[in-house]
Amino acid sequence: MKGEGRAGCGGRGLFEDLDFPSDDTSLFSDSSTPIARLQGNITWRRPQEICQSPVLFPDNITLGHAKQGLLGDCWFLCACTVLLKNKHLLNKVLPPDQPQWGDSQYRGFFQFCFWQQGHWTEVTIDDRLPCINSSLCFSRCHSPAAFWVALLEKAYAKFHGSYERLWAGQVSEALVDLTGGLAEHWSLGNLGSEEEQRPERDSDQVRRRRLDLNLLYPVKDDCALSCSTHSSPGGASELGQYHALTVTEWLDVKTVSGGEVRLLRIRNPWGRCCWGGAWVESGAGWSSVEPACASDLQARVAEGEFWLDEAEFMSQFDDVTVGYPISEEGHLRSIYTGSLLKHSHQLAGRWIKGHSAGGSRNSSCYCTNPKFWLKVSEKGEVLVSLLQHRKWRNAEKYAQTPLEDNKNTKHQHYQATALHMWKVEKKRFNLSRMLNKPPFASTHCHAYEREVVLHGHLEPGYYLLIPSTYQPGAESRFLIRAHSSSSISLSALRSPAPSLPLTTDGEWETSYFRGSWVEGRTAGGSRNFLSHWQNPCFPFTVCDPAAVTSGVNVRITLQQNRPDTELHPIGFHIYKVPEGASVQTIPRDEDPVASCVPHCYMQDVSLACSLPPGAYTILPSTYEPDCSANFTLSLARRIHRRVVKSQERLGRAIQEVSHISVMQS
Repeated sequence: MKGEGRAGCGGRGLFEDLDFPSDDTSLFSDSSTPIARLQGNITWRRPQEICQSPVLFPDNITLGHAKQGLLGDCWFLCACTVLLKNKHLLNKVLPPDQPQWGDSQYRGFFQFCFWQQGHWTEVTIDDRLPCINSSLCFSRCHSPAAFWVALLEKAYAKFHGSYERLWAGQVSEALVDLTGGLAEHWSLGNLGSEEEQRPERDSDQVRRRRLDLNLLYPVKDDCALSCSTHSSPGGASELGQYHALTVTEWLDVKTVSGGEVRLLRIRNPWGRCCWGGAWVESGAGWSSVEPACASDLQARVAEGEFWLDEAEFMSQFDDVTVGYPISEEGHLRSIYTGSLLKHSHQLAGRWIKGHSAGGSRNSSCYCTNPKFWLKVSEKGEVLVSLLQHRKWRNAEKYAQTPLEDNKNTKHQHYQATALHMWKVEKKRFNLSRMLNKPPFASTHCHAYEREVVLHGHLEPGYYLLIPSTYQPGAESRFLIRAHSSSSISLSALRSPAPSLPLTTDGEWETSYFRGSWVEGRTAGGSRNFLSHWQNPCFPFTVCDPAAVTSGVNVRITLQQNRPDTELHPIGFHIYKVPEGASVQTIPRDEDPVASCVPHCYMQDVSLACSLPPGAYTILPSTYEPDCSANFTLSLARRIHRRVVKSQERLGRAIQEVSHISVMQS
């Protein structure tokens, strides 16, 4: 997806982004945050109008760090720190060699890239920045002549729809958007009261992890580490609630008594020190280490930074976010072992109400959730993550899904989700029986997070992954990602059962058809177009007399075989074929007897209906002609058989009332 923006020209021929204009529509979404009071006071200026010799980065990289302005986006600025530490990540987000001020090729715009649902998305902005009294009012660099932070913030604001939508967020989300990697959330504080009040717990034992810094030691110099407060800690009375800071360094220091103390250097995005602990400049803690060591460590502290020890860190902050290191080749390094996870796969999916949104394991519909095969070829360390789409975004170019009605405003952007894994020993297995057993591994509780992560060391074999929302019927798109130190493969499980739940009365017979819409041949589009009848047709018959068949007797599902980000709107019609005639003789203005429309941007669309005996044909289509894609059509028809008495004596039921899935190797 490209975000090039519609261009306009200023008085000097410089680019003006008409998709993200220099007015209040780019600043505010609903004027619900404190920056709403700035309306009418903001002017937009280009960097050369703010200082004499603007640059993207200063010569002293320490002065290139972000300094927070009037916008509450400390979470985003903390994530930006990882870019200054990793040139290859910075070059991905801000492609190098772009014309700057003073360059003859400069045209007043910059291009950035953010990772979104499995792909890098390009965002182009002009360089007009919001100011008050000729000074930047939002984030900036410590150097007043450097503008990479202010421009990146503007591009991220366009990516979200407005500056106001950057007010408050999760460091983990920004880290993933800026790196395409993974980030995990770890708790520091007392979890007892929170555990007791979590409504989204499912039947699994709830186990939330607490941070052990020793666990991160193999990657302490490479991982991105951020800490945050939910309320004012004792040593940081100025910080207030919900503020994020960056851990820039941590090390073990010898004390004069022969022991060790672990010290962490923290950077506050506000650009000033707000700490009163034992390790401030004149704090009592420094007397416990050698004077030379104390002088060296204190000399490392830049503006807005301070030291504290591990005990202070664990007691004064509420949680931390750990971003996985990423090699120059784009591979993750495990924060648990330091191992390089060279093998990775990803697949998109969707929970659809009435079809694949089965809810948690408390729900009888759990087995209808989407399912994925993870094949592990050799023993190795494996990470599997479940990342869901946010419910609101810019309504046009960056639209993902609309904001849905949700009475729970605290969690209005995400569903509570979890990921469960079962090891499958045989190539043929009983799904219902397996799901009644405890999972091999899981994220243990449904969490209102954009991404949840499952980690383990897996033996070779097949593993079934089931992502779920806590509430049945909750709809959302998601992305499953797997990273491993050994060879793996990830694939979606295509269930051979009809997509919609079947009633227990009678038996069902299911047929499967594969087809293609081919541009210029069989991609005829919807009934709005004369070419509609060029679409593939799939004839079938209903045989049971109407007196025997009551209620739904036909269930049809159309599934397109395309990535979730490249879906066509699809649907289908069912036409009656006159007795003794063929499909070709159906009048072209004939109305269908049943339809699955309007056409929807979905992987699967389904219809359950009751049809009298006769001959019919199914005509699947995309909304517009010449949209090429492969598809699968499943047709389930209810049939009635006379009961047969069985002489089976081997202790094995002839027919189990359950869902049987066959593993695809």
